[in-house]
Amino acid sequence: MNEKVRFYKGKHRVKVLTESKGNWIVEALEPFGDFVNGVTVKVKVGERRIIAPNLLHTRKNLPPPIKEHSYELKMEKKLKHLIAEKETENHKAD
Repeated sequence: MNEKVRFYKGKHRVKVLTESKGNWIVEALEPFGDFVNGVTVKVKVGERRIIAPNLLHTRKNLPPPIKEHSYELKMEKKLKHLIAEKETENHKAD
């Protein structure tokens, strides 16, 4: 029996029971909620699940931060540029 501890979707601790080419069988080490086939499912401690290996990570990961909308970034850049121009004009006038 293989007792590797992995993190399902980078968040939830699970123990790998069997590995195969397609899917792995894991056992939950902590309770968590999962979204499967459009339905929210509560997974209990000790419950076994069949999971694709690409959903398992060796360490706990947080999802990447959400990037700001490109329009907001462009406007922020323009605003900084305008402020810099006004400051240079004020320094020249003095």
